Amino acid sequence: MSGHADSTKAIYYALAANGAIAVAKFVAAFITSSGSMLAEAVHSSADCGNQLLLLLGIKRAKKPPTPDYPLVHGKETYFWSFIVALMLFSLGGLFSIYEGWHKLHEPEPLSYPLVALGVLGFGIIAEAFSMRGCLIEVNKIRGNLNLWQWFRQSRNSELVVIFGEDLAALLGLAFAFVAVSIAWATGNPMWDALGSIGIGVLLIIIAVLIGVEVKAMLVGQGVEESTKAEMKQFLLSQESVHSVFNVLTMQMGPDVMVAVKAQLKPQISDVALINAINAIEANFKEKFPQVMWLFFEPDIVD
Repeated sequence: MSGHADSTKAIYYALAANGAIAVAKFVAAFITSSGSMLAEAVHSSADCGNQLLLLLGIKRAKKPPTPDYPLVHGKETYFWSFIVALMLFSLGGLFSIYEGWHKLHEPEPLSYPLVALGVLGFGIIAEAFSMRGCLIEVNKIRGNLNLWQWFRQSRNSELVVIFGEDLAALLGLAFAFVAVSIAWATGNPMWDALGSIGIGVLLIIIAVLIGVEVKAMLVGQGVEESTKAEMKQFLLSQESVHSVFNVLTMQMGPDVMVAVKAQLKPQISDVALINAINAIEANFKEKFPQVMWLFFEPDIVD
């Protein structure tokens, strides 16, 4: 992966889109009595709350170190991203399934289906705008990886969540559009209820996928393998480095901690050895500005 993505920009795109969509959906749900539309309205509202939580995580991750948190607060982004995944599962997925189940047992005919379809069409356009903004940022860092590979390997929890939310929103809107259209064409509100259940199942699946990825970051993943290989190759290119035994990394939100164990070429004195290590560390941090902590251990054996 290469480049640098602006997660905050993608979050603001999604927040603007979901805010407008949520208002339109609630109005349409009230007018049409559509279960699919109400499920989508709750989904969009939950997404707005989720994006505010992501912004909170980004802000808290920038807090300075304290004696209790000497390695700063970078993992705050992972915690709040995990909370977002739980909210997507509960407020979005479970509510949509409940609403669909309720409508199956107490069906209500659709009112003003064209209003519902118009709002859903607007929602698809707005979510497409949000997804485009997210993909612009994702494409800056995914390199040659396809989107699924990037999703599984990324260490940027905010973009992983926004991408998952936008994908769920687009597919959910498509489900709702189809369900409302069939219910209107057949006069059978069962299709609208089934659409709500389908949206709920979709949200739960995507929420679980997001949760699995963010949980791995929260527990303590290192940097991507490609970045780690680049780090090792850079160390070997340093004039005073003979060999590299280990490069251990940990992603701490936007920051990275690195521990290196390497054999240096013979130095004329202890002072020369210290100067060589300091030079390597300075060059390394210049090459990899995301590295906040670098611990270098010189040795002759692994």
